[in-house]
Amino acid sequence: MYSAQQSRIESFIWGIADDVLRDVYVRGKYRDVILPMLVLRRFDAVLEKTKDAVLKTHQDLKDMGLLDPEEQDFPLREAAGEAFYNTSPFTLQKLSKRTTAQQLRSDFEAYLDGFSPNVKEILDNFEFGNQIPKLSRNDTLGLLINRFLSSEINLSPEPVLDAYGRVRLPGLDNHAMGTIFENLVRRFNEENNEEAGEHWTPRDVVKLMTRLMFLPIAPKIKGGTYLLYDGACGTGGMLTVAEETLRELSAEHGATDIVTRLYGQEINAETYAICKADMLLKGDGDAADNIKGGPEYSTLSNDAFPRQRFDFMLANPPYGKSWKADQERLGGKANITDPRFNVTFDGETAPSSLVTNSSDGQMMFLANMISKMKAGSPLGSRIAEIHNGSSLFTGDAGSGESNIRRWIIENDWLEAIVALPLNMFYNTGIATYIWVITNRKSEARKGRVQLIDATGWSTPLRKNLGSKNCELAPADIERVTQAFQDFKDTEQSKILPNEEFGYWKITVERPLRLSSQFTKERVEALRFASGEAEARELLYEKFGDDLFTDFASISNQVREQLELWARTAGSDEDDVNADVPVLKDSARKKLLNAKTWERDGQLVNVGLALLSELGDQTFHDYNEFDRQAGEAMGRLGLKLNATDRKVLLRGVSWRNESAKPVILKRHKAGTAERPLYGLYEIEDTKSAKPQTVVVEYEADSDLRDTEQVPLLEPGGIEEFFRREVLPYAEDAWIKENATKKGYEINFARHFYKPPALRSLEEIRADIVALEKETEGLLGDLFTGGAQ
Repeated sequence: MYSAQQSRIESFIWGIADDVLRDVYVRGKYRDVILPMLVLRRFDAVLEKTKDAVLKTHQDLKDMGLLDPEEQDFPLREAAGEAFYNTSPFTLQKLSKRTTAQQLRSDFEAYLDGFSPNVKEILDNFEFGNQIPKLSRNDTLGLLINRFLSSEINLSPEPVLDAYGRVRLPGLDNHAMGTIFENLVRRFNEENNEEAGEHWTPRDVVKLMTRLMFLPIAPKIKGGTYLLYDGACGTGGMLTVAEETLRELSAEHGATDIVTRLYGQEINAETYAICKADMLLKGDGDAADNIKGGPEYSTLSNDAFPRQRFDFMLANPPYGKSWKADQERLGGKANITDPRFNVTFDGETAPSSLVTNSSDGQMMFLANMISKMKAGSPLGSRIAEIHNGSSLFTGDAGSGESNIRRWIIENDWLEAIVALPLNMFYNTGIATYIWVITNRKSEARKGRVQLIDATGWSTPLRKNLGSKNCELAPADIERVTQAFQDFKDTEQSKILPNEEFGYWKITVERPLRLSSQFTKERVEALRFASGEAEARELLYEKFGDDLFTDFASISNQVREQLELWARTAGSDEDDVNADVPVLKDSARKKLLNAKTWERDGQLVNVGLALLSELGDQTFHDYNEFDRQAGEAMGRLGLKLNATDRKVLLRGVSWRNESAKPVILKRHKAGTAERPLYGLYEIEDTKSAKPQTVVVEYEADSDLRDTEQVPLLEPGGIEEFFRREVLPYAEDAWIKENATKKGYEINFARHFYKPPALRSLEEIRADIVALEKETEGLLGDLFTGGAQ
């Protein structure tokens, strides 16, 4: 319960910002000062009664020669009776009596430097040290300290007594202090709507997430220690709510001896500082030590808990945010070996990558959590994570995104996905979804996934908070969790088999069909077969056949010409010749390679010899054309390697739908015909003894297509292919080794409601009304014309 005392303190501190900082900071920057000052004042008040003991212990340690801060840390914590301490001789009360701004700044900085390493880390991540010069220069630091020491509020755990020994202001326990701090963080976030959703998830959404995570196993929770983890913990609100919900639900079922350990990781320095400070303010020093963060602690590239496994995990990772820098730190997309992001599917031997596109890393956070599930505990692990719609379907079969979905669903870990109402977050109105995952499904849920459409279950806000115009009221949360626990097919809840979301992606090939003919024009075009045809043609116009026969004699001139083109192409002059080719460095190097010119010259010479030998006959069977060209080359004593021969023959050929297919390979005798997979039996009439052979045709890349075949397709891939492909392309086949399995979750398919069609009576009435209206207009028109 939020007491009147807490509300008064919160309002007072909120007022300090307006009273003291208004002319020094813009409104959006108040939090940079108020939050760290609140943390300092609370710590200062908590440490007040053990200050002398800490100073004595610190001096004793120095006298013993123990100067290392790590060696001093535990004894000083013991002396302070807290997970933090301050070894400076100062307190805020003493600092408030400084009479000059210069002395106050010096002593205040010494005071900050006296804090324990965990507090100094918080202040460093708040970048509070950067604010001190500004506060001192504007003579605001002393005023700020005095306002936080005001007799109107009490931030100490000890009560303030009046002259008669009666309690004037009650003490503030750790929980109440943490609540005040969290509420101030929320208010600052709401003031800065453009940033709120980036670091802070609305409390109503978190409450729903935690109930979805805990409710199914609440009766099974026994006394003991449970580990909770958030890999994108922001200010720590999710962990706090999760802890509260776990304690509440377990207590309802008689388990009161619950111990929780909170773990989190956060890359943003300020929100990490807020999270860690919040833990310390609540008196949970162990939890504070288990929060890792700052710019060097990116969850994806620097896992702070690689060997830890957790009971409960939840997160709201960033959507649509590039993780390219993390990808590079891990070795680049093709070289990531981190075991979190490489898995081997059942029935396969080669590992598959879970690495997603670098433009959006949200699903990588999910893969990270899945790698931290407990395998041996009775309750296993449960995960609740928020994603936008792209996580449902982005990524082709075999991609990292699809593989993550496949890994989750094929292991039967996906329990449910809940579609939230639109406009639930502060800085975006996009569709969002809660994924509920566990490696201990109940018997009723095994092999099935529940989709819940909760988009219509929300309560409007009286006042919008940025993009957020609605909330999940307790009744809305109850409605969602009830549908989740009922596990029934309804209008808003669909129960589907795991295989419903899977599909085979097949590659459909069709044969390359070529017609061929040697002509002088086609053969001479081979002069530029090595690429950059425009540049080669311009060089040929200038240097002629020397390019092919004596390149060494003109190489310097060619180099100068290329340099001239480079200078001209890079010029900003208006009269730059648009015909000057723009070349990459690799293309320029190739143009200076004598062997490429020599090769192209040889192609032309061989082509002209074959033109003379075979004439300009047109072939509509490339296989026959290839055979005759080979025989002619043998008669003429001409030789080309296989690659150059193909370039030559393809250079005088063109696609023709009515031509015969190009044979890529003839298989050995005994090979079975499999026309669905590109192995065809044909009559070989060209050999000395006509026979039946099995051949494989060359695929035409321009005609290549793909199809998605549902895993639940009756008859499987082959039946689908016969029904959906062969009637429209009878020469098509399936490229067998290219078939991949993918998964996507199409919410719209299962919840789409087509608009109701109007009745015939309504349509007829509208038509009659339009006819009457039109007749009247025409009558007026003709009457007016007659007059």
